[in-house]
This record gives sequence, C-alpha cells and structure tokens, in this order.
Amino acid sequence: MAEAPLGCTSAFVALASVNFERLVGFYSELLNQSARPYQRDRYAEFRLPGLRLGIFKPRVDQAAQFAAPSSGSMSLCLEVADLEGAIAHLTRLGYAPPGPGLTASHGREIYAYDPDGNRLILHQSSAARG
Repeated sequence: MAEAPLGCTSAFVALASVNFERLVGFYSELLNQSARPYQRDRYAEFRLPGLRLGIFKPRVDQAAQFAAPSSGSMSLCLEVADLEGAIAHLTRLGYAPPGPGLTASHGREIYAYDPDGNRLILHQSSAARG
C-alpha cells in the first residue's frame, strides 16, 4: 500500500471542551465504554472500529479559539445497527434528536448534539435493516 502524501499513518477526531468531565461522561455513556487513556481534567480517548475519538480540555489561554457557537460543517458520524435503539439511548441520556430522522438511498439517519453542541450523525445503512 502506498504511503499517504503527508506520511500520515492514522487519524482521529478531537473535541475540545472547557466542560471536559461532562463531555467525557456523555461519550462514556453513549459509547458504553471507559476512556483509555484517561488523564483527569486533561485528555480522554475512546476507540471505536476505524476511529479514535479524543477529548481534551484546552488551556485557559486557548479556550476562546475552541468555543465555537455551533458545529459548523464538521460532524461525528456513527454507524449503528439499530437506529431506533440509538435514538432511545440518546433520549435516556437527555440528548434526544431535535428533529425527525431522514431517509436517503444509503439508509436512515438522525442528527443529534452532544452536551457541547457538537453535531452527531447516527446512521443505519439500508443493508442493516431487515
């Protein structure tokens, strides 16, 4: 396999949060796993198939640059086997999707948001439905 142009060997998504512990708790519950590695009030990481999700607390002098008022165009997309079950889980966590699901040629999906307002797209492919 050819080396990536930047020499990149892996990639991950990182979310900055001044409400670090709240966001780590949310993703621990959402993903049903503990963060590993975990450095209290500093850094946490979750490993999913094909993705690492890092959460970090920015330094005080950096916090303003990470305080985006919305998700912008970036989304954390999670493929799920049971969209209704995922919606119920988010609802139990207190973060129900704000609108109805969408159906497209590739399957069904819903938009939701984590405690910091980062957009989540939960997707169930057409092939996963019975």
